[in-house]
Amino acid sequence: MDGKALAERIRGDVAGEIAELGHVGLATVLVGDDPASDVYIRSKHRAATEAGIDARDVRLPADTPEADVLALIADLNADDEVDGILVQLPLPSHMDETRVTYAVAPHKDVDGFHPVNAGNLYLGTPLHVPATPAGCMELLSAYGIDPVGTNAVVIGRSEIVGRPAAMLLLQAHATVTICHSRTADLGAEVRRADIVVAAVGVPGIVQADMVKPGAAVLDVGLTRTEEGIRGDVGPGVAEVAGFLTPMPGGTGPMTIALLLRSTVKAARYRRGLLAYPTL
Repeated sequence: MDGKALAERIRGDVAGEIAELGHVGLATVLVGDDPASDVYIRSKHRAATEAGIDARDVRLPADTPEADVLALIADLNADDEVDGILVQLPLPSHMDETRVTYAVAPHKDVDGFHPVNAGNLYLGTPLHVPATPAGCMELLSAYGIDPVGTNAVVIGRSEIVGRPAAMLLLQAHATVTICHSRTADLGAEVRRADIVVAAVGVPGIVQADMVKPGAAVLDVGLTRTEEGIRGDVGPGVAEVAGFLTPMPGGTGPMTIALLLRSTVKAARYRRGLLAYPTL
């Protein structure tokens, strides 16, 4: 499943929408100097700029008081030049990540982490949706994989990927099982699945003998090891699965593409072109 090629097509569509809107602004907030976060922010800004988004890169020292970050977010919420806001995680240990991320105005929350957005996803009325699980659904659609009536297993229960992925699959009429660190027999659960979303960040946790022949397997977990980047899916799975996202080049490019789409959606919300319930 070529996420890179599909992401390029989506980014092209997004660029066309931005040209019609005239101006779309995205502000990212990075606190501290975490190397991985720096890489993520740079890639997001590069993609945003190429699509025509006015990307504002706000960086603060690691020892910045939480109150100053909250004040900054309040200013961005009120700024009509900013349609979308993204706070890069993790934050320094002296900050309450929940308090900071929840401070972002829901209609500008392009990550989809705010409880208003999470709640609407749970209710089946999605507004902003986390980009990675949204990208997984786009991949399934692009490859003609219809979740209706299938058994889907999501490995991982994070608020960023696992839980929203389960909600999206459920809304697509799959029968969904969420597995996690306390699941008694992970292999038995995965072997029943027509669709597998592996999102725990444990290299090779899904092996070939755990996968149903012909299943669609989406590898979301990314771990940097001494041997290089590793996904949650072992190399032998390619010989069993009907569809498999590569690592890298699968779900990662889709995450950035769907973030750009969410930013355009935020611009439409702010302009009143789409109805947002809290506006």
